[in-house]
Amino acid sequence: MKKNAFPFSRKNYQLMLIGLGIIILGFTIIGLDREPHGFGFMGLTLGPILTMLGFLFQFFAIFYRTEKK
Repeated sequence: MKKNAFPFSRKNYQLMLIGLGIIILGFTIIGLDREPHGFGFMGLTLGPILTMLGFLFQFFAIFYRTEKK
């Protein structure tokens, strides 16, 4: 039986990169808010929701299992 050297498959790493991109996008949207101290819609609502979705996507990417043949 061949043991995989990496703990995750290629698909897991691809999904993790997508999740990281979503998190970075969320923080960027928070920073782009034009209201003082980020108190606008983008800084208080859209950015944090997108960042949280990115972290949830990361959990999915870590626990994703590829089907064995």
